Amino acid sequence: MPDTISGVKPPLEFIPPNFDAKALWFANRLLPLITRTKTTLRDIDTQNVERLVELFQQFQAGKVRLLLAFRHPSSLDPFCLANLLWRSLPQTAKATGMSLQRPTHAHFLYDRGIPLWAGNWVTQWAPRLGGIPIHRGKIDLNGLKTARDIFANGKFPLMAAPEGATNGPGISQLGFWCVEDMVKANRNEQVLIVPIGLQYHYITPPWEELRRILTALEKDTGLEIELPALASDTREDVLYKRLYRLGEYLLSVMEAYYTRFFHKTLPAVAIADTSSSSSETLIPRETFAARLNGLLDASLQVAEEFFGVKPRGSIIDRCRRLEQAAWDYIYREDLDLETVSPLDRGLANRIAEEADIRVWHMRLVESFVAVTGNYVREKPTIERFADTTLLIWDMVCRIKGGNSFSRPNLGAQRGVITIGEPISVSDRWEAYKGGRKNAKQAVSDLTQDLQVALEKLIKTD
Repeated sequence: MPDTISGVKPPLEFIPPNFDAKALWFANRLLPLITRTKTTLRDIDTQNVERLVELFQQFQAGKVRLLLAFRHPSSLDPFCLANLLWRSLPQTAKATGMSLQRPTHAHFLYDRGIPLWAGNWVTQWAPRLGGIPIHRGKIDLNGLKTARDIFANGKFPLMAAPEGATNGPGISQLGFWCVEDMVKANRNEQVLIVPIGLQYHYITPPWEELRRILTALEKDTGLEIELPALASDTREDVLYKRLYRLGEYLLSVMEAYYTRFFHKTLPAVAIADTSSSSSETLIPRETFAARLNGLLDASLQVAEEFFGVKPRGSIIDRCRRLEQAAWDYIYREDLDLETVSPLDRGLANRIAEEADIRVWHMRLVESFVAVTGNYVREKPTIERFADTTLLIWDMVCRIKGGNSFSRPNLGAQRGVITIGEPISVSDRWEAYKGGRKNAKQAVSDLTQDLQVALEKLIKTD
């Protein structure tokens, strides 16, 4: 979403997929150049691609329908997945003596909000590459209907991130709909969901870059008091203490902000004096987590009260509904902006600007929701340090009114793509079709099994 909204906008129309083989050819040729010049990705390691070659063979032979479900940890994912489909897949097929029809590609779901912040090039290119836009905060009938049809009848498999569907039907439901479509059409294709793991590692650990970012954040927040270092402290210990203290200090500042200016009553555990953050003793991680949860809830309440949205579901669910509520106020489907009176346009402009101001609280939560007291301590890798530090950088950047998309560059990265064992949705059809309660349970079980499968693809060493 843009950093600021100047007034009411036309409604966000559905952008239908319009696959263009020439556009795919052109994108394929540009992929190495764009990856090298526009991203930090310098190497991609693919594992178990032979498994995906076999599945694509079966798909092209009309034996299966495929949904490629990938873990979505980074904005680098599209470049890794494009490399997998356009380069690694045909190369592996050739090396193993297996034949695949060209092009090797997949339709994909993408968030309808991406063109709002990424620019018009997404609106131009995503449909021509077979992309299907989905509103994350509501049941998007156009998007779901299109995705369902392409899953069952498209020339290519469908690709989506499970965490991209946080409201309404998700990947598991799409899988069962596809089985239903196969049954109704008397088709015998097996419906499979293929888990794909994505991870990123820094080629050269950017410890010094992280130290500089932490120093800048401490300066921005007014927290420039040196922590005493013990003789036994390692580099990681020192950085962890600084990072944890910074998080604790920000919690205290934001607790005071929402208590004073938005009159929120935070849980008793969350009441703290900001001056205590300069002490040598860090608060327990359990207390940190409780305070953070209370703060995130209070921040979302500020936006929910304005939009009249009930606080249901997880933090992420609530964020998605608030995003949609803001869009409903900004991108008005109930107004004809060509004929609306100057008075009504003025009021519409004002409510759009108010909505943009209020949804800022949700964006703040998005920046901080993944910060916990345990994530880095459990496994103090450079990647975890970097993840948490950059999330805090995002939050401070938003508070300062900056552009959170201009994150600091921590150096070259290597992507790791791992193809998991396919999960048969067709084998679960009997359990699904036994009524609404059974269907709900079958969807829940499949969602859980997919989550477990994706987690197993993440290397912890």
